[in-house]
Amino acid sequence: MRFPLYRPRRLRRNEHFRRLVRETRLSVDDLIMPLFIVPGSGVVNPVRSMPGIAQLSIDRAVEECKEIRDLGIPGVILFGIPERKDAVGSEAYSDDGIIQRALRTLKEQVPGLLLVTDVCFCEYTDHGHCGIVKGHDVDNDATLDILVKEALSHARAGADMVAPSDMMDGRVGAIRQALDREGFPHVPIMAYAAKFASGFYGPFREAAESTPQFGDRRSYQMDPANGDEALREVEMDIAEGADIVMVKPALPYLDIIRRVKERFGYPVAAYNVSGEYAMLKAAALNGWLDGERVMLEMLTSIKRAGADIILTYFAKEAARLLR
Repeated sequence: MRFPLYRPRRLRRNEHFRRLVRETRLSVDDLIMPLFIVPGSGVVNPVRSMPGIAQLSIDRAVEECKEIRDLGIPGVILFGIPERKDAVGSEAYSDDGIIQRALRTLKEQVPGLLLVTDVCFCEYTDHGHCGIVKGHDVDNDATLDILVKEALSHARAGADMVAPSDMMDGRVGAIRQALDREGFPHVPIMAYAAKFASGFYGPFREAAESTPQFGDRRSYQMDPANGDEALREVEMDIAEGADIVMVKPALPYLDIIRRVKERFGYPVAAYNVSGEYAMLKAAALNGWLDGERVMLEMLTSIKRAGADIILTYFAKEAARLLR
């Protein structure tokens, strides 16, 4: 195609033409909103590094979820901050834990909203790591047992989908087998399949109160330099029974999202993480960027890369604009 026969600008001249030939369409149907649930009543604790995001008690989460549902957002993913923490994160798998109570309440008071739960231990352990620590490392196989307990407790409380984010080897298979065995074969697994050891998680750790008390998580989260390994991780999770595979973070790993989608053709989720949110919010508050415009451009880029589902703290703002 050569100029002057082919003039791409012909179809850019006005919004009607642009809409007709638009290749990627971002929709409210693509979005999941993360929520941080804390003990108490009437609690709204703003997260300093994430303007517009707050820790919520269950009663306030009910109000938030009603608004989310009314905006047409399909679902939320719940992260819990317990009343007490211990070495094995026992509150994570207690049937009276913060997420389990939230699930029962939300199921009753906000029908029609998809409830996804994060299955991990960093918020629940006194050391801030994602499982059982032996020495100065997380014991992979010992952690599988408590991940199974947590997933089952979520399913019993009414979770529509569980999302293991711990990055322990073999956890998807262990959870799938347990769900099937205990009468929950209908509960899908959205696996954090390619979760990288990223610097973009800082604000989340403030919101979830989950900063490691020693070391870091590089021995179980992925090296940011590795793309081929990400495909192996995804392949393993699919083989073990994952229904949806996730790439986290999103923006620095758009190439991984594209490779996963093209290679496997599975439903792909991408987590537009706290640091990505915080950067744009800071720039917008300082007047350096048009916040709404860049937000939609950011989310569209994730969708264009191949994501079917986007977990994002922008979900409510995006939904209002997309409607």
